[in-house]
Amino acid sequence: MKGPWAAVIVATAIAAFSQSASAERILRLTLQLPITNVLGQNVTAFKEIVERESNGEIKVEIYPSAELYMDKEVPQAVSSGSIEMGVAPVTRFSHQRPAVNLFNLPFLFVNNEDIAVATAPGHPIRTALDREILTTGARPLWWQPFGLAVMLGREEAPLRPDSLKARKTRVFGNTMREFVAAVGGDPLPVSGSKQYQYYERGDVDFGMTGITAVKSRRLYEVMRHIVTTNHAALEFVVVINEVLWNDLSEWERAIIKQAAAEVEQDLRMSYRSIHEETLDWIAANTTMEIKDLDAEQLSAWRDAAAPVYDSYIERAGQVGKELLGEAQKFQ
Repeated sequence: MKGPWAAVIVATAIAAFSQSASAERILRLTLQLPITNVLGQNVTAFKEIVERESNGEIKVEIYPSAELYMDKEVPQAVSSGSIEMGVAPVTRFSHQRPAVNLFNLPFLFVNNEDIAVATAPGHPIRTALDREILTTGARPLWWQPFGLAVMLGREEAPLRPDSLKARKTRVFGNTMREFVAAVGGDPLPVSGSKQYQYYERGDVDFGMTGITAVKSRRLYEVMRHIVTTNHAALEFVVVINEVLWNDLSEWERAIIKQAAAEVEQDLRMSYRSIHEETLDWIAANTTMEIKDLDAEQLSAWRDAAAPVYDSYIERAGQVGKELLGEAQKFQ
């Protein structure tokens, strides 16, 4: 084609290319925790790396404290494309993929070192669980440790399984609901961002959460006791919409993957000290009483939790059976 129309077409193409090249890629990320929480700081570090390495061509907008979505809404919001990225407890994907509840099986993982190995990229457990989550339409970018679960008490410390009998207990996820029911308690699922209100009103007698949430959510203001049961590994996952991911350029994906790997490694390496420092802070700055389980109490809890394992295998099938076999190698 020659003449003025050719010049117009070329000019239009150049303008469109220039506009596309200079356009910012905006990734909105929903987070249920405050930005001051360790997970909030972790996604902030991701944002800084991505924006720096992309020279500002990729922007990450963080919406903390469940401003846009509560944790239970994140998997659907991300997989549907309602938002580009989100942070959610791994267990929130269990409605579609029951096998991902592995780390919530009571007392299966009892220390941060074993958890770090099992969740490392390339480990059979991590690989299988990432694959399970991906089938929902949300691609895992990195995992975030939230520590081992502790039990909270309003008026008394839940040192034994029978402490929970016929008492309302805040839980997260189906596995923890079964766990509390197995010991005779009355489980009440409550989103992490709503814990404070439920504890303050006395709607539950006991609760469970990660230790850093006691500080960042100021739960020490409304609960008096902590028991370091360490009964579940609290793991969060940062996910991105799979359709969007496939639409990104190789250059964009490389920047995001590298930033994700960097912040995951940093958080995992530092989490043990974060856990201990948080306990020390609570002991020094609040009126909460911190108690550990003795050997007899721990044995009683383990025995009471046994039915939950059978239920997990029944729901998760062969995938769950294989994952449990891998996990039991740590014991």
